[in-house]
Amino acid sequence: MDIKDLERKYRITADYHTHTVYSRVGPYYHGKGRIIDNVRAASERGLSELAITDHGPSDFYGLDPKRIPEMRKDIEEAMRAYPDVKVLLGVEADIVDSDNGLDVAASDFSKFDFVNAGYHYVPNCNMIGNFASFHAPISEKAKAKLRKENTKRIVKAIKSNRINILTHPGDKAYINEEEVAAACEQTGTLVEINARHKHPNAEDLKIYEAYDVKFVISSDAHKPEHVGRYAESLALAFEAGISADRIINIEERKDG
Repeated sequence: MDIKDLERKYRITADYHTHTVYSRVGPYYHGKGRIIDNVRAASERGLSELAITDHGPSDFYGLDPKRIPEMRKDIEEAMRAYPDVKVLLGVEADIVDSDNGLDVAASDFSKFDFVNAGYHYVPNCNMIGNFASFHAPISEKAKAKLRKENTKRIVKAIKSNRINILTHPGDKAYINEEEVAAACEQTGTLVEINARHKHPNAEDLKIYEAYDVKFVISSDAHKPEHVGRYAESLALAFEAGISADRIINIEERKDG
């Protein structure tokens, strides 16, 4: 089934991983649209739910926790303008070496409606080693050491918190997919199929498919026009043998 056929048969109902101008460092905006721009895009694409998940505070372009009330206000205004879309205030927490394995403390989870977590190139998470392993040749011994340390951290983060979605597993950090999949199975953490990154790829997803986990397709939109993109990710899921009923935000079109 080609991409156009997939789009005719299936639709995405929600997008739980999007970024806005609240992800920024100095004058540089990591996300290019305002909250209302993402919500407008979600409404135009027929989504019923949208999560705003800017980066955790340790990221170079992480959100400023002091601005959370401002984000809530923006979300309320956006939902008044587009009442067909339920908007959740979320965060994409960074997996780091901390008490709970994240740069968002467990006591701060109540500030958010939705908490995602993933590896990024941030301090306190093997940043230099992980960046080098993806962008420069390193020995297999060094890669194996990184994989072991990364896996330990990611499993700790999953088991120490109520994470909604594990974002782009295997991207930016080599991991042992079997151990991570087992942790997601044990905790009910959703495994993301990311429309922006190269991992998880089809081979990675085949490993997760063998475990009792659910999946979610996310746009990881950094521009409003990317909100709700899903078709290529759905094709990847099918290539890995994942059925549509295991992807929580995909449904068959009634007229498909």
